[in-house]
Amino acid sequence: MSTLAHVFEAEGLATIALGSQRNQIANTAPPRGLWCDFPLGRPLGKPGDPEFQHRVLAHAFALLDAPEPVFETFEESIEDDGTEIMACPLPPRHDPDAHPAVDEARGLRPAYDRAVARYGNRVGAGRVVDADHIIEAIEAFVRVAEGTHWKEAAIPGIPARVAQDVRGYYEIAALGLADHVPGAWAGTRWFFDHTEGGKTVLAAREAMRVAEVKHAVWFYMTPGDR
Repeated sequence: MSTLAHVFEAEGLATIALGSQRNQIANTAPPRGLWCDFPLGRPLGKPGDPEFQHRVLAHAFALLDAPEPVFETFEESIEDDGTEIMACPLPPRHDPDAHPAVDEARGLRPAYDRAVARYGNRVGAGRVVDADHIIEAIEAFVRVAEGTHWKEAAIPGIPARVAQDVRGYYEIAALGLADHVPGAWAGTRWFFDHTEGGKTVLAAREAMRVAEVKHAVWFYMTPGDR
């Protein structure tokens, strides 16, 4: 973004870059930069808190009046210590003949639809696989976890992007189950640690690693800390 900011500025368009990682935004040196010490993925800070978000935006737009280059820090930090655990009631088994992850994902569809109706689908499924085809994606990862070569498992796209859609589907469904907006990474931790879908993605990733598939193919199926 900082590189693009310089390109736009060269064409006469004023820019402001908001960054959540201090070293990254400082080292890339955009013409106008605001470091916001917030969890990654939440550039305006607090979901559902328009007053706070407007404060962030007001500070950012105020940089337009300062001589460039300018680099400032937003006055308030938000910490995510990684301890929040979502307590989402997963649906009971409906089809005992289906793989647990497949049965689980089907059962989560009403919660997913409720959350999309309320919040929109900004980070849910749809990059490669939409909600109507998440089951097929999970079935493909099941096949990989059970030993099928990933190229023969009918994964509907690049594995990392398909895995992101599966995770997004679950995290949006979690919003339909929870009674509050969770911490920045609480939904991700819930997906990988407490759901059959998350276990399946991890198992497929591990099978690809053991089979010595190229690192770039399997590594980005999960966040780097996994």
